Amino acid sequence: MTASESPREPTRTDRLLAAVGGLLAGYVSLAVADIAAHWVRPEAGPVPAVGGAVVDQTPAAVKEWAIREFGESDKAVLQLGILVVLGLLAVGIGLLALRHRLLGSAAVGAFGVLGALAAVTRPDSDSALDAVPSLVGAVVGAILLYGLIGLLFARRARAGTGAAQADRRNFLVVALSAGLAATGAAAVARAIGSPVEENAAASRAALRLPKPASPAPAVPAGAQLRVPGISPFVTPNRDFYRVDTALVVPRVDADRWRLRVHGSGVREELTLTLPELMTRRIVERDITLACVSNEVGGPYVGNARWLGVSLADLLREVGVRPPSEGGPADQLVARSVDGMTIGTPVEAVMDGRDALLAFGMNGEPLPFTHGFPVRMLVPGLYGYVSACKWITSIELTTFDAYDAYWVPRGWAAQAPVKTQSRIDTPRPLARTAAGTVMIAGVAWAQHRGIRRVEVRIDEGPWRDARLAAEDSPDTWRQWTYPWEATPGRRTLTVRATDGTGVTQPEERTDTMPDGAQGWHSVVVTVK
Repeated sequence: MTASESPREPTRTDRLLAAVGGLLAGYVSLAVADIAAHWVRPEAGPVPAVGGAVVDQTPAAVKEWAIREFGESDKAVLQLGILVVLGLLAVGIGLLALRHRLLGSAAVGAFGVLGALAAVTRPDSDSALDAVPSLVGAVVGAILLYGLIGLLFARRARAGTGAAQADRRNFLVVALSAGLAATGAAAVARAIGSPVEENAAASRAALRLPKPASPAPAVPAGAQLRVPGISPFVTPNRDFYRVDTALVVPRVDADRWRLRVHGSGVREELTLTLPELMTRRIVERDITLACVSNEVGGPYVGNARWLGVSLADLLREVGVRPPSEGGPADQLVARSVDGMTIGTPVEAVMDGRDALLAFGMNGEPLPFTHGFPVRMLVPGLYGYVSACKWITSIELTTFDAYDAYWVPRGWAAQAPVKTQSRIDTPRPLARTAAGTVMIAGVAWAQHRGIRRVEVRIDEGPWRDARLAAEDSPDTWRQWTYPWEATPGRRTLTVRATDGTGVTQPEERTDTMPDGAQGWHSVVVTVK
């Protein structure tokens, strides 16, 4: 009989304690790995690394379902799901170790190796040190499991004696101590903070935004309507939607940030620091952004005042010409620090619209969740083909030569924003009193503008809504319609016409492959 084999058939208590031991070893392993990741790079932790790999391999339809069902909590749900799966596997490993002690410990190590491989093969990994958190956590977890199962072996060999009770106490003492130690150490590490994150936070706090050479025009007095429940014309940073694939928000140190501009048609490759970028002509504009995952009536749209530099000016500085002027590149591929690639038509960037490399948002440096220190945005295009956050590289190429991240996953390579309108108030399924009820909302068709909004009650005639003052064709537009509500269950519908005279089609379509369209309706009850 070897040390890794059981001396007799395990009891129910043995199996229960082994399962607890496996679960605890898994917990301690993840806690230690998390502590190590705080000092290496938070994104190198096993859960973010494995979760990122899962996101990359998840079918687009499943991602859309997750966004639809869980909204901006989709990443938390994914990480919770990973933890549940790991917990179940840890229980299984504990039961395996009860019969084969070394094999169970080796299984913990194997998962550490998988986590390490996931970390070093992520697109944002640039160092073998990213493997350290998973490997260190796995070693600690494997040793702990081996020791805990060893205590169970001793208990089982001496079953029916007072020594067996002492062995059980020893098991519980060691298990509880390990769990508390790991929890306390992780809490201390989080309280101390990650040097990587602290440096990034310090660089953001020290950043002073320059005054724009081309300030945004003052927002017209009538652009913000005083209607309770309507979306504010300017979306506060804390309320601005976030849709991306980063399980851990990148914390980029602005002092270390660099932007590389290169590729086909670039006369001479250019690398810029943030101070160098900010010495250029500064532009400030109000621009509405929309996510292609936004369903009809959905929340993934917002308007902000952005501060940055003209992307077209920067491209012309390095010799880039759009295809209409004979340039060889028709696609600009922006790369993020987290490895995301976003492909944008060069023609759209250089056709005169306010395409920006932005470092300011609503009067402050970009929040980390929205791309600090620098992000790209192009009015009139959905975010997945224009709004690269945490940008580090711009490559000029062609659509034939390269497919950006979302294209192989079923999304269109080019995606202009579709004309949309939304009822903000009354809310769906609201109950309201008969009499005058103000229906209100927003409509958007970036770079084309909104010419008209109409409202329909049930199957009645379309009536013109009152449009708020237009700030610019690149921003959304508020609208209102005073409705004389009569008792009953009513369906309210809205549609918009853009600045080119095209009206939203009635038929609703899915978000894939290039954005949803259709009329937005809400059902309310009038008492």
